[in-house]
Amino acid sequence: QVQLVESGGGLVQAGGSLRLSCAARGTIFSINTMGWYRQAPGKERELVAVITSGGRTNTADSVLGRFTISSMNAKNTVYLQMNSLKPEDTAVYYCCADTVRRTTGPYAYWGQGTQVTVSS
Repeated sequence: QVQLVESGGGLVQAGGSLRLSCAARGTIFSINTMGWYRQAPGKERELVAVITSGGRTNTADSVLGRFTISSMNAKNTVYLQMNSLKPEDTAVYYCCADTVRRTTGPYAYWGQGTQVTVSS
């Protein structure tokens, strides 16, 4: 079984930065895609950014140029560096992972979520 452990959420002022981390643990044959989705109150879950073990990425237009996804394949860990945060970035951020290389969902494994709150 794969468990995704997220960290790094919190409260930050607009214009600030946060870095999210997610580590895949457990019985892992081969994780080839990891990434992040987010869900704001009253809205559907949406893709933020994903990265494959081959280095391909898919990043939402709304965060392009502000958020950067990176990974450490050997440690099955993914990071999301979030800069120039805006109040509209407030959401629960969910880590996702899959054994298949794909830059669009659905994904097999999900974390519990970490809250990011951006105050104006």
